[in-house]
Amino acid sequence: MADLKDFAEQLVNLTVKEVNELATILKDEYGIEPAAAAVAVAGPAAGGDEAADEQTEFDVILTAAGGSKLAVVKLVKELTGLGLKEAKGIVDSAPAAVKEGVSKDEAEGLKKSLEEAGAEVELK
Repeated sequence: MADLKDFAEQLVNLTVKEVNELATILKDEYGIEPAAAAVAVAGPAAGGDEAADEQTEFDVILTAAGGSKLAVVKLVKELTGLGLKEAKGIVDSAPAAVKEGVSKDEAEGLKKSLEEAGAEVELK
């Protein structure tokens, strides 16, 4: 029974590309139409999209300081309330988290401000 659970886990975690390859194998080698395989795997894929929509906390990650490093250091200092040395440390150690666990609106605002200062930023 444990083998079937492992097999089910593997099926649920297939990527879209792997599902397409599996459908091709099932059709070509076993005569099973891919529509049946696609229906079986479509349920878990839809559930994965809902989980992505539910993210409420974001991390603002500085990936690069860009051309105007001094402006970015000053902005990080202002946005985080850190001292100049700590803000410079974040910028120098990029990629590094500027703020973690913030709301979507705050994260997007921070990203916009940092990008306007010349930094490269991503949200996770």
